Amino acid sequence: LPRPPPADAGSGPVGSCGRRAYAPPTERKRFYQNVSISQGEGGFEINLDHRKLKTPQAKLFTVPSEALAIAVATEWDSQKDTIKFYTMHLTTLCNTALDNPTQRNKTQLIRAAVKFLETDTVCYRVEEPPALAELQKNEWDPVVAWAEKRYNVTIGSSTSILGPNIPASTKETFVSHLASYNMWALQGIEFVITQLKSLILSMSLIDRHITVEKAVLLSRLEEEYQIRRWGNVEWAHDYDLCELRARTAAGTLFVHLCSESSTVKHKLLQD
Repeated sequence: LPRPPPADAGSGPVGSCGRRAYAPPTERKRFYQNVSISQGEGGFEINLDHRKLKTPQAKLFTVPSEALAIAVATEWDSQKDTIKFYTMHLTTLCNTALDNPTQRNKTQLIRAAVKFLETDTVCYRVEEPPALAELQKNEWDPVVAWAEKRYNVTIGSSTSILGPNIPASTKETFVSHLASYNMWALQGIEFVITQLKSLILSMSLIDRHITVEKAVLLSRLEEEYQIRRWGNVEWAHDYDLCELRARTAAGTLFVHLCSESSTVKHKLLQD
């Protein structure tokens, strides 16, 4: 089966050093008629007609939950005359989880996620212009306050280029919390973090404290401020916003579906 080849750049999950796991080809003519899922020894598999989907490293594409399998199958079934791999975020995340191209273990994934605290978007504040500084305070402070209360930690913010001084105990708390997720879910969490450039916004989103739309807006606060002030670049900003929402939503859904242990009733896609 055609498979997105490994690459160092392109769309897909980002590793701790900024390397992207996979760069799917732009498009390919659809070569299958029907998509279904089936249960195998290692989990749930995706079938394109009578052929089983495989990863870029030729491993059998097997996912841990039926709900995730249905979501991935839906991505393949929704493709029309051509397969647009760049729209299939769940498939790409599964490929990364199965192939683990960066060869990282659970501890390394957690450390990479927690490291984002040091450069977290919502912790860096400006002093000028005053309107933007006030906007950051009004919009970001409530999320930081929620995270501090939710995890019983101290985070804070700073206008220094060095950023806030995050206590070691705060990092240890997030390490402990992230350790409760499995490897698949951690891949999704890191993917969301790289989209939002914020561990705090990502955990607020995954914990269902804020919506995808709100998380994306907060991550783009300064850009949205500049757009309101200077105007929008026709189609470009809207495209970037929609893409960011799609990736963030897919990553969040991936985390929840990877934590899903129950099965669903219908296995075959239906019209």
